[in-house]
Amino acid sequence: MTNQLDLQLGQNDINHDTSDDWYTPPFIFEALGLEFEMDVAAPPIGVPWIPVKRFLSLIDDGLATEWTGKVWMNPPYSDPLPWIIKFMIHGNGVALIPTSTGQWMLKFWASEAAWLMLPPIKFVRANLVQAKGFMPIRCWLVAMGEENIKALKTSGLGQVR
Repeated sequence: MTNQLDLQLGQNDINHDTSDDWYTPPFIFEALGLEFEMDVAAPPIGVPWIPVKRFLSLIDDGLATEWTGKVWMNPPYSDPLPWIIKFMIHGNGVALIPTSTGQWMLKFWASEAAWLMLPPIKFVRANLVQAKGFMPIRCWLVAMGEENIKALKTSGLGQVR
């Protein structure tokens, strides 16, 4: 499921192993049991275990492209705010976000979203190998939309607020 534009621009040959290239481990998707319309912040060739019909890579610019349907979002943690804002406006999906002391987190917390704090998790690196250590900050799964909230509550991943 490679994006043709990525191939035309040679993006599949670029080393994307940056500080933002940490992919969600498969057990999250197995527990949620959802299929997503879009992964809005994906690497150029997508992530093979994410159940998604379409992914938006850096080339597609997930912030500029219109989101449709149920979205999966694991935003770049170096600058999650614009992604969080767009996710809140879209209102249909599940996001994996870092804990933050920023005002955006308090505003998001006060929304209609359902929140689940994950235990420490090991992300998967760009080379598709699981990281050796745990993420140094706690992460949250946040769901918006009735079906997504229900999936979060029945996932068995933890208590949902």
